[in-house]
Formats: sequence, structure tokens, C-alpha cells
Amino acid sequence: MSKFELTKTRFREGVWQGLLTPLAKDAGRPEIAVTLHDRPLHGVTVTEVPGGGRWALEVPVPLDAVGDGVQTFLIADANADTVLDSFTLIAGEVLGDDIRAEMELLRAELDMLKRAFRRHCLETM
Repeated sequence: MSKFELTKTRFREGVWQGLLTPLAKDAGRPEIAVTLHDRPLHGVTVTEVPGGGRWALEVPVPLDAVGDGVQTFLIADANADTVLDSFTLIAGEVLGDDIRAEMELLRAELDMLKRAFRRHCLETM
């Protein structure tokens, strides 16, 4: 079990950012490992936030990870061998099918809600 909790703060300009909060007083400096397709990612930085005992995490997305398909980044506590969080990039043709399926599901749910609302209005009159 990890001695840290990771909260995403933002993902902007190709850099995923998060905040590591210690769960124990003796947590020490976090050792973070980020992987993409089971390969370690380089350029990850962990910087102590002044006056709080928390740590800022920055994960730069490499250019070769941007392209067609699904890319999942795993962020793990290297000392506890526990996954703290993950994020996924989806691009290209894969994204088109996913968005169309999601839109169909949203339309079906909206139709169901409209029917239930109309039924409710008829029953309360």
C-alpha cells in the first residue's frame, strides 16, 4: 500500500500534473514510476511544494505517444509497487467509433428520461 495519495490538478500543453499528499508522517520523498506500454517514461519530475509537505508531479507526454490509437500512462509508487493513477490519450479512427457509440448511449438515456418525465407529469395531474 502506498504512503501517498495522488490528485490530478490539470493536463495542459502535453504535461499531466498532479499533487502527491502523504498519508503518513514518515512517508519521506515519493519515488514515482510512470510507464507507457510497460516501458518507463523519462522526464517525470517530483518537486516539493513549499510549506506543506506535499509534492508536485509533472509527467510530460512524449511526442511519439501522440498518434492513432489508445495510449494509457500508469503512474505508480515505485516503493510500494502500487498504481496511484492513470491517464489515457485516444486519437484517430478509434476515437470516432467511441464518440459515436457514446452519443447513441446518451440519446437512448435521454429518450428514457423524457418518457419517464412525461409519465410523471401525467400521473401528477
